[in-house]
Amino acid sequence: MLIIKNGTLVNPAGKSGKLDIVIEDGKISKLCTPGGSKIPDGADVINAKGLMISPGFVDVHSHFRDPGQTHKEDIYTGARAAAAGGYTSVVMMANTIPAIDNEETLSYVLKKGGDTDIKLYSCVNVTKGMQGKELTDMEGLSLAGAVGFTDDGRPLMNAELVKEAMRRAAALGRPVSFHEEDPAYIENNGINHGKASEYYHIGGSDRQAETAMISRDIELALETGADIDIQHISSKEGVELVRQGRKRGLNIHAEATPHHFSLTEDAVIKYGAYAKMNPPLRTEEDRLAVIEGLMDGTIEMIATDHAPHTGEEKDKGLLEAPSGIIGLETAFSLALEYLVEPGFLTMEQMIDRISTGPARVYKLDAGVIEEGKDADLTVFDPDERWTYGSFIVSKASNTPFIGHEMHGRIRLVLCRGKNVYGAWESE
Repeated sequence: MLIIKNGTLVNPAGKSGKLDIVIEDGKISKLCTPGGSKIPDGADVINAKGLMISPGFVDVHSHFRDPGQTHKEDIYTGARAAAAGGYTSVVMMANTIPAIDNEETLSYVLKKGGDTDIKLYSCVNVTKGMQGKELTDMEGLSLAGAVGFTDDGRPLMNAELVKEAMRRAAALGRPVSFHEEDPAYIENNGINHGKASEYYHIGGSDRQAETAMISRDIELALETGADIDIQHISSKEGVELVRQGRKRGLNIHAEATPHHFSLTEDAVIKYGAYAKMNPPLRTEEDRLAVIEGLMDGTIEMIATDHAPHTGEEKDKGLLEAPSGIIGLETAFSLALEYLVEPGFLTMEQMIDRISTGPARVYKLDAGVIEEGKDADLTVFDPDERWTYGSFIVSKASNTPFIGHEMHGRIRLVLCRGKNVYGAWESE
């Protein structure tokens, strides 16, 4: 038996406040007022006085590069980085090498994920080989354990194929997540068409690349009834399209990354390829629109889009370097700094977006502290400050946040009642 006492629960879908948590056999057996449960002989006791306890974080958009590019990240190192960031459930993306478009590759990633200390799930591809031409065996892959469908990294340009994919996903009760960038509006990906592109004397990526695709896919989702996830939304127009779409149907969902609510295209001018990502960082007006979307529930999920690359790749120069940054170990702190501390979101709203909301959209058994549920818990100090970069758990370090003072610290993470991150001496 493990008892966590004197902590403050931040639990959007259940009981919150000063509550002790009793854990037996990996499950939460009791939530009680402090001192309301007799501590039996031999029980382990953690005193969480001054700390907050939330459901384990849930990321529905991470790249672990396994199989195929394990020099960047692998499932084991990705899982450890996730735990260090407070995550107990992660959905891996399917743009691996080979792509996760068949049961054999899906079985490989799920089996390897099962050997980690956290809960790892996987999406599978919408189309075979991510070629945008032929749908995968969505029904068979769903039965084999896929929690969603995506060709993340590539836009799906064939509207009729997308419509059929949505129809089949709706019948399966699985979400389809979309990378919304129409290449017709992109001269150089990863850099906003505006101040950043002018600085580098290139064309960049126009915001219409995002809005054109979002508009199409919302209409198709409303027609088919499919749950869709608009990934890593970056523009004020995109946020408004989702807002209006949700007024017409609650099957429209969206995610925001920490980098899109904390940085602008100025970071690309300062950090070069280390702030290059798809879709790109845009203007301050866009950043604030993303925050407003998180505030009013237009955007239900904070997703990291953890995208590891090697230093050699990022150092090739702005135009040749791949897009993407890592994010699992910094997402929580950035959410505190840019969303909670300025007063945009309450702590409970932030935890909803980083845990409860993603679990709800992807139908995962996570995101709530409740009697009878797995003890997936994140214990944190919201006031501690620390500098990121002296020790990074991920294999990769491609991020502009090296040296940044982080707000809030993850102190302990439990998954199924097992300590998966942090050290704590029992009383």
